[in-house]
Amino acid sequence: MSIAAAINWSAILLILSFRIRHSSEKEKENQLKVERFLKDHKSHVPTRYSYADIKKMTNGFKKKLGEGGFGSVYSGELPINGVPVAVKVLSDSKGNGEDFVNEMGTIGRIHHVNVVRLLGFSAEVGKRALIYELMPNRSLENFITSKDQSNNTLFDWQKLHNIVYGIAKGIDYLHQGCDRMILHFDIKPHNILLDHDFNPKISDFGLAKLCSKEDRIISMTAARGTVGYIAPEVFNGNFGNVSHKSDVYSFGMLVLEIVGARKEIALASGNNEVYFPELIYNRLVQGEALDLKLDTDENTQIAKKLVIVALWCIQWYPVNRPSMKAVVRMLEGGSENLRMPPNPFASTSAQTDQPRTTLSS
Repeated sequence: MSIAAAINWSAILLILSFRIRHSSEKEKENQLKVERFLKDHKSHVPTRYSYADIKKMTNGFKKKLGEGGFGSVYSGELPINGVPVAVKVLSDSKGNGEDFVNEMGTIGRIHHVNVVRLLGFSAEVGKRALIYELMPNRSLENFITSKDQSNNTLFDWQKLHNIVYGIAKGIDYLHQGCDRMILHFDIKPHNILLDHDFNPKISDFGLAKLCSKEDRIISMTAARGTVGYIAPEVFNGNFGNVSHKSDVYSFGMLVLEIVGARKEIALASGNNEVYFPELIYNRLVQGEALDLKLDTDENTQIAKKLVIVALWCIQWYPVNRPSMKAVVRMLEGGSENLRMPPNPFASTSAQTDQPRTTLSS
């Protein structure tokens, strides 16, 4: 081996050694941060398990239920009573422990029928996991994107209304029912789980923020959420201050996606894709049929109510959106008592570079 080659190999080994040492020190730092958090919030945290316990619970991670941006979810059972659970093993790619602290700090203090319950956790170095109650009917997304026609029987319009109402009550609880306001920032069908009776439960608090109820403005270092559901002010600060109204916008888009899953109309016109929320608004204003498989007057009234509420929620400027408490009241009343909202799409095309996802495509 030449002297030059030997020098190159030495340099490479030195760099690798430095990176491994730096990574190890960083992980120790992160673990100290996690342990400090657990100590400071011990009254809010559930049972702690070792990673070996997690492996036993999941039978060696045998049955995978799903995967998301924060890790993989496996089916398991609690060791003492055999209660079925879903175990989320957090991805190392997020290695700073912030996603773990986020979920523990928010969901650990929540007790509500429409929010998934945290039952335990593991917090070993590089092997963090969260244990939740198992939702046997998985996520709402699986049903509203399915081509299975039997879902129309499972999800009649009254059931869809009940699901939307439950989600609204869950978000309202996050905003007003806890000691501190919890902003979820990732409300979408994938993060709505369904229990054995198809009651909805909000899950995945990896992007959530805790703030004082008196805070009107939330500081954001970067946009957070999922394209198609992100409120304009989260994506671009020119459209208003980030606040609890950002979750309201995401909720409105979620409701329109639920409604859009029942459409009969084709959303393609020539080479142009039609934006479903805008199309449904125009039909409502013009008094045309919504074309949503409405076979009774009762279903027509439910669909109309859901659409009107959703369109109020996706108003472009946060100040024009209702609070979630007001949304709950709107859903409790009849559609005849609801005012038509202003056009949310009047000038949006010139205002933002955010892609407008066709939710029901």
